[in-house]
This record gives sequence, C-alpha cells and structure tokens, in this order.
Amino acid sequence: MASRYFKRRWDEFRGDEHAHWGASTWLFEVAEDGYPVRQIEIYDDGPTLRYGSSHNEDEHGFLSNAKLVDTGDWTPWEIAQEEFDLTWTSTG
Repeated sequence: MASRYFKRRWDEFRGDEHAHWGASTWLFEVAEDGYPVRQIEIYDDGPTLRYGSSHNEDEHGFLSNAKLVDTGDWTPWEIAQEEFDLTWTSTG
C-alpha cells in the first residue's frame, strides 16, 4: 500500500504565544505504517510551516509522531497526492 494524503481544517487556535496566527489547515502524507512523513500547517493569519525528514522540528512545532490512520477514520479528509505535492512545492 502506498502513502495516503489528508487535508483537515482545525478551527482551534494554537494556545501558545502564536495563537494570533488563527485557525489552520493541515495536510499530511502518511506512510503505510500510519505515521506522517510530511506535514504542512497553513495558518490563516500567520506562516505556513512544513515538516519532513530533512526538517522535522523547529521553534514553532514538529512533524507529528502520532499514528494517524489507525486512530480514527480519516477517509473524509483524504486528498490526491497531486494536491498535497502541489501545496508542498508552492509553500517551500
């Protein structure tokens, strides 16, 4: 089974000193084992953050270490690889 791709909106704020960035949209590339391998966080009033194998952490956050696919049904948020890759490329 190949990687799967998801896009999900979070209307909650971060709850830290960057809460003014507002709500966010998150995109994930998830490997066969259910763990994210690339992640994009797009904040309404702030930056876009990208995490992957070559940049898995910074002062704002980190690549999720939570298993996504087995923790619930993410099917409603599944997207095509092309949408993820286009967003990854255009935000880098």
